[in-house]
Amino acid sequence: MKWREDMAKILLVEDNEMNRDMLSRRLGRRGFQVVIATDGIQGVELAQAELPDLILMDMSLPIIDGWEATRRLRALPATQVIPIIALTAHALSGDREKSLAAGCNEYETKPIDFGRLIGKIEDLLMNGPPYENR
Repeated sequence: MKWREDMAKILLVEDNEMNRDMLSRRLGRRGFQVVIATDGIQGVELAQAELPDLILMDMSLPIIDGWEATRRLRALPATQVIPIIALTAHALSGDREKSLAAGCNEYETKPIDFGRLIGKIEDLLMNGPPYENR
């Protein structure tokens, strides 16, 4: 259970300040180390530099969106296996599939149900991504 023993590092890629502050505080209280990026390019760069245990990726980001940022991370050897959870206000039909097709391992709609999100984070950190996404 690496995340309990070593305090897992989560990269939060989120451009909305209120969402960023709320999630980073709540994750910090749960014992996670949180690294923050505010746009897609910064998210890709920080993922390579920090090699987090998990990435929370907002899909509506400036510069490059979360779908493109995820595709770029999946193309890089150092980041291709890091679990990514898509965060999106878009709960439209097909958005979950679009996120998974881009390389995300999980999908969570906004407003965030923090308990459900923590469950997904813990599952990915303890068990790894679902077999088809490894």
